[in-house]
Amino acid sequence: MTNLVIMPAKAKKGMGWSDFAEEATIIEETVKPERANHFIEANTMEIDLQHLKSDCIVPVFSKDNELTISHNAFIETVWEAANSFFTGERIENPEIRVSHIVKGRIPEAIHKPANQLLESDKTQYFERMMFCIEVPTIHETVEGNKLTLSIGGVRAYNHMNLYSKKTVEKFKVFIGFKNMVCCNLCVSTDGYLSCLEVSNTGDLFRSVLEMFHAYNPAKHIHLMQTFGNSHLSEHQFAQAIGKMRLYQCLPQGYQKSVPRLLITDTQINSVAKAYFQDVNFRCSDNGLSMWKFYNLLTGANKSSYR
Repeated sequence: MTNLVIMPAKAKKGMGWSDFAEEATIIEETVKPERANHFIEANTMEIDLQHLKSDCIVPVFSKDNELTISHNAFIETVWEAANSFFTGERIENPEIRVSHIVKGRIPEAIHKPANQLLESDKTQYFERMMFCIEVPTIHETVEGNKLTLSIGGVRAYNHMNLYSKKTVEKFKVFIGFKNMVCCNLCVSTDGYLSCLEVSNTGDLFRSVLEMFHAYNPAKHIHLMQTFGNSHLSEHQFAQAIGKMRLYQCLPQGYQKSVPRLLITDTQINSVAKAYFQDVNFRCSDNGLSMWKFYNLLTGANKSSYR
């Protein structure tokens, strides 16, 4: 986007507005468009890879002082695997979001009051990190929405016991098509490893490549396209919402025998409200397509990352 800025020349005595305008200088300023839509927001903040490398420490397993796999090593390993597998495609730089900062201080600053600490006295790392890498040259349109192939991962140090000896470390990685309309975003995929356990970046690299090989993008796109051909009536939608609300009240034994519902009552309320009010995915005269229902669910989930 280019902004035109008018820089007037100095007016001479007796000069009219037309003459004044003729001596104006036009300077073109190139303004880089801001990226308004993030793949997740909630209580996260944006960060770049260089900041993770240079300004964050790497936690260790306290019993043997062995290093964990750092956040930046995790991101770079997945990014290298993507470039290796999708040769010839354009791979974007990772967008990174972090939360739950863990603060510390260097040994020399142990006895300093907190209000006297210098920036050089402080240490930090982020307990939780998520990143997303887009492959914009691989895309498809479903129900009028452009879906771009996306690769990403999640890391949470609180899922490991850092007070023990070094053991396998847990990661979540995915590959799928991302749909973004306004501020809503969803990643739908069967290319998902919810608990990838590895002990080094070599194992991580191989596991990510195996996930890429197992993922079938054509089948995935076809399944999402069929969402638009199936519709829920208002009665069926109300039944689905009602059964979701009942899930938390089920007897514990029975609750374990049915698929786990990964959505809270607050999110269910958001889905019900969006059924009538969401600009992009609310119900229409034909009812609610499964594509819209899917997006209502993911839209409610986006704002509740913990």
